[in-house]
Amino acid sequence: MKFTFVTLFPNLVEPYFHDSILKRAVESGFISYEFYNPRDYTKSKHLKVDSPMCAGGAGMLMNPQPLFDTLDDIKSKHKDVYIIFPLAAAKPFRQNDAKRLAKKKNVVFVSGRYEGIDERVIEKYADEVFCIGEYILTGGELPSLVMADAISRNCPGVLGNAQSLDVESYENGLLEAPSFTKPEKFQNLSVVKEFLKGNHSKIHDLKFQMSICKTKYYRPNKEKK
Repeated sequence: MKFTFVTLFPNLVEPYFHDSILKRAVESGFISYEFYNPRDYTKSKHLKVDSPMCAGGAGMLMNPQPLFDTLDDIKSKHKDVYIIFPLAAAKPFRQNDAKRLAKKKNVVFVSGRYEGIDERVIEKYADEVFCIGEYILTGGELPSLVMADAISRNCPGVLGNAQSLDVESYENGLLEAPSFTKPEKFQNLSVVKEFLKGNHSKIHDLKFQMSICKTKYYRPNKEKK
């Protein structure tokens, strides 16, 4: 799996791959990443990549020319690219999307800045658009990283124990049950007693019921799928 980040600020993205699970995944060859900066493709003598909006409006938009040329270059160099735009006005990104996209060969994330991206770029190049939450960020780099992280965890070999995916939140339509570590008691707070008795069937049933309760509490409108 390769991630290609189209961004004006590669330094905001790259450090995330320098530690922990994703660092090991890169070193082991399970995932890779690269960057394309639209400013390298602009034909403006002042290296501008933004323009005022048609019909007025506050702020500037990333204009089409640098992004058209950037994405055309990516598509000419790589086969099977799948281009995603993180947008506020888009469908929610879900765990099932992460699992599905983990089967792609090369996912391209196009990060907007300023007041966003000229809609003509999105209409021409987007394979999908996603929103990671109902709030506004200053750019698309964080949503791109969020999605790349979620997708990476579903790529073969990235997690040391693939079974970890089976018990996580959203895998069965429920939030994950509470988890505890040893020691069994810490500052007068105890682990659920049933967890200490070794009856895995009862523990499984209890965790399932706890997942239901947790989902009802934090997602009262969520239906089990």
